[in-house]
Amino acid sequence: MNIVLEILLLLLTTIFSYLEALVNLFLPVKRKSVSGEIVLITGAGHGIGRATAAEFAKLQSVLVLWDINKNGVEETAAQCRKIGAKVYTYVVDCSKREDISKAADQVKQEVGDVNILINNAGVVSCADLLSLQDSQIQRIFEVNVLAHFWTTRAFLPSMMKKNHGHIVTIASLAGSIGVPFLVDYCSTKFAAVGFHKALTAELAALKISGIKMTCLCPTFVDTGFVKNPSSSFSPVLVTEDVAKTLVDGILINKKMICIPSFASLSAVLEVLLPERAQRALNAFQGVKFDAKVRCLDKDKQT
Repeated sequence: MNIVLEILLLLLTTIFSYLEALVNLFLPVKRKSVSGEIVLITGAGHGIGRATAAEFAKLQSVLVLWDINKNGVEETAAQCRKIGAKVYTYVVDCSKREDISKAADQVKQEVGDVNILINNAGVVSCADLLSLQDSQIQRIFEVNVLAHFWTTRAFLPSMMKKNHGHIVTIASLAGSIGVPFLVDYCSTKFAAVGFHKALTAELAALKISGIKMTCLCPTFVDTGFVKNPSSSFSPVLVTEDVAKTLVDGILINKKMICIPSFASLSAVLEVLLPERAQRALNAFQGVKFDAKVRCLDKDKQT
C-alpha cells in the first residue's frame, strides 16, 4: 500500500478511536457475568488477594485460592464460603516453578479449566540496593515476575482453545516510576506491567479476541507489607476499596486500572518534565515508608 494512504488510514483510525472513546463515556457500560466462572487468585491469604476473593464470592464465582500461608488461605476460604461461594484451597509457594506446575495440574483435575487468572502474589523488601541479600533479590523476581509466566503458561492454553478467559496482573504505580529504596520491587513491577502489555499485544496479533487482559497499578495499599507508608500526594489506599475497583474493572474488561486514577499521569510527567522539575515533583509527593538503608546503619524513613 502507498505510504501516503497508510498514513491517511492511520490518522482516520486514530480520529475514529477518539470519537468512539468520547461516545463510550456517555453510554452505559455493560458488565459481564462471572457466575460459575473458575477464578484462581494467587496470594489469596492476605491483602488484595483476600479482598478480591470476597468480591468474586459475592458474584457467585468458583474460587481457587493459592497462598504459601495455609492458615491465611483457609481464613480467606472460610470468609468466602460464608458468602456462599464454592472454594478450593491450595498451599503453593509461587517462588517455585515446580510448586506452581504441580498445583496447576491439581486444579485442572479437581476443579476444571481456569477462566480468570489473577496473578496477585507478591513480596517486598524496602531496603537500599546494597542492603538487599542476594536471596531477597532472587526471590522477589521469582514471585513478582516469573510466577506470572508459569501460571499463565499453565492456564492460557485452555483459554486459547475456548477463546475465552481473563488474565489479571497485579502491578503497582512503582511499575511506571522509580522509587528510592524499592529498586528490586520497582524492577519487578516494571516487568509485570511489561508482561501485561506485551501479552495483550501478542493475543491481538494472534487474533484471539475472547481473552481479556487487566493490569492493576495502585499507590500504597494498607496490606501491612510496607511499614508506615505515607504520601502528601495520595492517601494510603484501603484494601477492600482497591479490590472493588479491580473487580469492577475486570467486569468491564478494562485494560489498565490506576488507583487513584490521576496516578496514571505520573509516568507521562516523568517523560515530559525536565530532570530538575522531576526531582521537585518527587519531593512534593512526599513519599515515605520504613526502609533499611545500609549507609545509615539504621532504619530510615524515605
